[in-house]
Amino acid sequence: MKTKILFPIIFLLVASLSFSQGFKEKREKVKALKVAYITEQLELTTDEAQKFWPIYNAFDENQSELRHEKMRAILDRFKPGNVEKLSEKDASNSLIQMEKIEEDLFNLKKKFIKDLQVVISAKKIIKLKKAEEDFNRELLKQMREKRRG
Repeated sequence: MKTKILFPIIFLLVASLSFSQGFKEKREKVKALKVAYITEQLELTTDEAQKFWPIYNAFDENQSELRHEKMRAILDRFKPGNVEKLSEKDASNSLIQMEKIEEDLFNLKKKFIKDLQVVISAKKIIKLKKAEEDFNRELLKQMREKRRG
């Protein structure tokens, strides 16, 4: 029942925030809403939350760095037309770099799950994955509706 009430409120807030704030502020507000949503969905106790969030935040930061900063640095080199100009050796080296980042992401996720298992149950870890997907899906839906709107 709480979810049915909280979910629409969260996304109405996200939609209204998008009109009045800059990108960084919006991102922080979305992050706060995500924290509230995940906490509710996982039904974290106070003790669990105190242990869970530092692990989650460290993972999220590391994942973001790998996914956005490092991968973007590689992909930004491939503006339209640039790929055709690459030598086969440079293309091969870029693929190796991308594979390394993907491997690092995989290892980071494995470590994250291992670290979480000390703090919360396996069921709650599965609930976390579902909560993240639900939150992101609804956020994307709101963004699409805003663009059409």
